[in-house]
Amino acid sequence: MTQSMPRPPYEPEFATLLASFTDHFPPTITPEMIAPMRAGGGAWTPSIEELLAGRDIRREDRTVPGPAGAPDVVLSIFRSGTAAAAPAVYTIHGGGFVFGDRFAEIDEALGWVEEHGVVLVSVEYRMPPEHPDPAPVEDCYAGLVWTAANAGDLGIDPGRIVLHGSSAGGGLAAGTALLARDRSGPSVLGQLLVAPMLDERNDSPSAHQFAGVGVWDRGSNDTGWNALLGARRGTEAVTPYASPSRARDLSGLPPAFVDVGSTETFRDEAVEFASRLWQAGVQAELHVWPGVWHGFDVMLPTAALSRAARRARSEWLHRLIDRKP
Repeated sequence: MTQSMPRPPYEPEFATLLASFTDHFPPTITPEMIAPMRAGGGAWTPSIEELLAGRDIRREDRTVPGPAGAPDVVLSIFRSGTAAAAPAVYTIHGGGFVFGDRFAEIDEALGWVEEHGVVLVSVEYRMPPEHPDPAPVEDCYAGLVWTAANAGDLGIDPGRIVLHGSSAGGGLAAGTALLARDRSGPSVLGQLLVAPMLDERNDSPSAHQFAGVGVWDRGSNDTGWNALLGARRGTEAVTPYASPSRARDLSGLPPAFVDVGSTETFRDEAVEFASRLWQAGVQAELHVWPGVWHGFDVMLPTAALSRAARRARSEWLHRLIDRKP
């Protein structure tokens, strides 16, 4: 497999934006770039205060017990109504495991608070390379356990908690769902996985097709996975909770929504994961959006494909949380 294999074309409006984007940010993020990009990251996106301005959404921060022997975990809880047993979305931020915080790219999920009346719970997890696996996924799981255990006080229906994440957050959401199943932990109603980062082997055809081009290419993927797993990467010491594509058994998992772009690194591992869910008897809805790159709807939310993708996620979520037993 080589980097010279042909690639499907980008949609024209996304190709134009990508050209201007890569003038400022290279396709490949190296380990040396993590610290300076973290330092400047706050300037790229609106603050949580700006996102909440003018919206009827209340925010509450809670510090809750972390994994055994580890620091506490901070959760931010967002709600708009006063329902006693509202559905909840437990969201995990992306950023290749090494960037972001619990407010990163949260605007879409805040829309679900307004549109569907969900309680949104966003978790702050420890990030590598300072805190390698299993710290991130264990933090996410600890926050989920606390949320389910305190659902009554939070106004949440414990039977309607949906996991959500994009990119690395999608991989962590899938890993958290596996932990919940294997530890007989909290009930999870569904998992909404947006362009999920699932396979540390990074050797799919799409990973090779988009080496050196686009947003979060194969080299960036190596940077993220190496930070998370270090010398264990590529060995049998890697658990499916860190790299969900390694899970031998996907049965008994909650239904999933999986979406991804046709012109991005994660395309083939996302498609394979959805196919394996079907083969394990788990319901999944899969969308492969044509000609768009990683994070396309965040960078160009007004485009027709971006609006279609967000509408599909919202409709799936609404069907799931409104489904009668």
